[in-house]
Amino acid sequence: MKSKLVFATNNAHKLEEVSQILGDNIELLSLKNIDCNDDIPETADTLEGNALLKARYIYDKYNVNCFADDTGLEVEALNGAPGVYSARYAGGEGHDSEANMNKLLAELKGNVHRNAQFRTVIALIIDAKEYLFEGIVEGSIITDKKGTAGFGYDPIFIPEGYDKTFAELGNEVKNTISHRARAVHKLCKFLNSIQ
Repeated sequence: MKSKLVFATNNAHKLEEVSQILGDNIELLSLKNIDCNDDIPETADTLEGNALLKARYIYDKYNVNCFADDTGLEVEALNGAPGVYSARYAGGEGHDSEANMNKLLAELKGNVHRNAQFRTVIALIIDAKEYLFEGIVEGSIITDKKGTAGFGYDPIFIPEGYDKTFAELGNEVKNTISHRARAVHKLCKFLNSIQ
């Protein structure tokens, strides 16, 4: 019998991406599948902290095995900013990708040091035991937006070893080399080892 695992998200793209990597052994459920419409707090000051907050919230309230993720863009010249605040970097309500990118580009204006990395942390809780998995992709921030695929900071981030942004590479390539893919592969390897 397939084991069930809740992914603390309602992002259909994330669900599909993770589901493909996990394969047939596990039935992946979203927050919608367990009737969770709560606005889960993300008040920690680290990616690890936010991922754990979300996973613990679901585990404690619904008593189901689950995992949650948090992702940030960490720019070397900005001492790791925007980091945990990546989605809300420009302030205001919600996730305004354009405003976030514009703020980041303005802060790096004239700076030749443009090294950055995307980092995803996944917090997994199975039978009250907690595990963390991390995925990192290094690269650099360009000066102008390029490409239309993806989301967030994808149009200004070129992964190491490539000459195109995540937004130009498209989801098929991005999903094989991204920070989230790397963290999910570690998660899958672990889950398969305990099946």
